[in-house]
This record gives sequence, C-alpha cells and structure tokens, in this order.
Amino acid sequence: MKTLRALLVTTGCLLATTASAQISLTPPAAPTPPGQTKAAPKAPAKAPAKAPAAAKKAPESSKNAPPAKQPEKAEEPVDPRADLVYGAYQRGMYKTALDLATKRATENNDPKAMTMLGELYSNGIGIKRNYQQAAEWYKRAAERGDREAMFALAMLRLSERTNPGGRDEAVKLLASSAKLGNPKAAYNLALLYLDGQTLPQDVKRSAELLRQAADVGNPEAQYALATFYKEGTGVEKSIDKAVRLLQAASLADNVDAQVEYAIALYNGTGTPKNEAAAITLLRNAARHNSAIAQNRLARVLAMRTNTEDRLEGLRWHIVAKTAGKGDLMLDELLAGASPQERAQAQQAASKWLGSTLK
Repeated sequence: MKTLRALLVTTGCLLATTASAQISLTPPAAPTPPGQTKAAPKAPAKAPAKAPAAAKKAPESSKNAPPAKQPEKAEEPVDPRADLVYGAYQRGMYKTALDLATKRATENNDPKAMTMLGELYSNGIGIKRNYQQAAEWYKRAAERGDREAMFALAMLRLSERTNPGGRDEAVKLLASSAKLGNPKAAYNLALLYLDGQTLPQDVKRSAELLRQAADVGNPEAQYALATFYKEGTGVEKSIDKAVRLLQAASLADNVDAQVEYAIALYNGTGTPKNEAAAITLLRNAARHNSAIAQNRLARVLAMRTNTEDRLEGLRWHIVAKTAGKGDLMLDELLAGASPQERAQAQQAASKWLGSTLK
C-alpha cells in the first residue's frame, strides 16, 4: 500500500520526462455533416501512444518497374476532411508529416501543425532531434492557444533540457493547459502542488486538480486520488471512493492500481470479496513486473495445497526477491519444499527472468 510519499516517488518521475513522452497529438476536429450528431469525445489514453511502425513498402506493379526508390508520398485519405499531417504521422511517414506540417505552420500559422513539428523535433522523428527547435515550435503553438503544445513545452521546461530554471514558466503553461481541459497537465500540476518544491505545498489544490483529471478518465490521476481518499489527504477520508477510483484505474491497466484493487478484492475492503478476481489482477500485474504484485501473488498461491499453485507461488517469490522484494515467510516455505519442487520453481523463475531481460 502506497503512502503519499511513495506516490511521489512513483509518479514524480513524470515531471522529469520529456514532453514527447506525454503529449497526445490530435488532428483538428472535422466539421459535423448536416443531420448527424457530434460524437462525444473519447477519454484520454492510459498512456502515450507509441509511434507506429514504418509504413510497408508497396509491392512492385511489374517486373519492369524502375529500381530507383520512389519518393515518399502521403496517401489520399478516404475522408476528404481528414488531416493529412496527422494521417502521415499515424502511418509512420514522418518525413511527409514533417514537410506537410512545416508548410502549414509557416504558410497558414496552423497551431496543430506547429505542435506536430515540436513533437517531431523533440523525438527526433523524421529529422535530427533538437530540443531547442521543438521548444520554439511548441511555444508558437502555445501562444495560439493549443493546449497540447502548452503541456509539451511545460514538460520540456521542467526537464531543463531547454531554458534551465524555467520552472515558473512551466507552472503557468501547465495551469493554462489544465484550464483548457488537458488532464495530463492537471495531473502534473497536482504533483507539483503535492511535492511542495516548485510550488508551495497545497494538498487541497492538488486533490482538486487530480479530481479534474480523474473525472475525464486519466488513470494516473485516478490512482493518485484514490490514495488521497484512502489517507484522507486534502479530501474527506473514504475507503469506498478510494476503491471505486482504484477499480477505474485498474480497468485502464494502471499496474499500481491493479495491485491495490486486487488486495481490496481479496480482503473484501470497500468492495465485495472476490478472491478469484483478485488473483487474476495480481497475476496480470506480476507479469508486468510489479514486485509487490509478485510478492502478494506468491503469498496467496504458495500457501495452497495444490502443487501447481504452490509451485507458481514459489516461482513468483524467487522473481520478487530478485527485484528486491524479499519475504522471510516465503523463504521458509521455499526451504521446506522438496528438492524437486525447489528445482522446478527455480527453473521457472530463471526462465521468466531470462525472458524479461531479452
């Protein structure tokens, strides 16, 4: 179970990451055709989308096709309202995205195109990485009201890859982005209020910002706010609210939330007891290399009489111990197992550890 201090250790690293690791690029909204209702906006993704793989080369149309490589061209989208820059980026056609975005940014002062250029320069996609150039494009887009650019520039400033000492500017950018409804900005600003270094510590303001991000589905904010409700920090203590938030974050694949929600399910704390569901969640979190989940799963399984479960429990104990999560009780169980069981558990653990190092 994590305290607020442990939460800061886990989540505070986000404040030092580059903007490109957190930014979520979206194309300009297309106009709604007459007679159709506008779709509700989707909740933010659990994590930043990975850059798509490079587009596959089209097969040659004939044996006599010229051997020279044809210049990269953006495919014509089926929907004429689609954004060509974003479409090229999604297809892995980064040089095309760069060229199209540069043209739109310089000729049309398009803030979305400017944000795209910041993303490309920050990641070194389609062009050599250049944080200063990325910051310049983010700044131009932010000045034109693009909330993603505000957030991205803030994260660059906090990482001190550009303009060392620009944390005051970063705070203002995060506040502006959060005010425009960016959940990632609200979440990171909440961490600054919780940390109490860049900003004076204000747990109530931190809780408000976390709630703002959690309400639109940000799993990290949901998990952090659950910790607030669990401990009564900045909010009235409520185990029921904490568990509901843990459940929501768990469904969005937040591994830390899965561990704590699993423990709540196993113990029947704030939710009906469900050991089978708890084990499923612990097993999923363990496979995502959560040492705490590996330890808790080992404790549950190693005590069982079923040989298969007991061996799996001992295997996860060995894995967790390798990650620094030792357990004297499980050490005793492992020592009391038969030589054959110890060998099997060790072999299974070694196989798992070997696969994770590849």
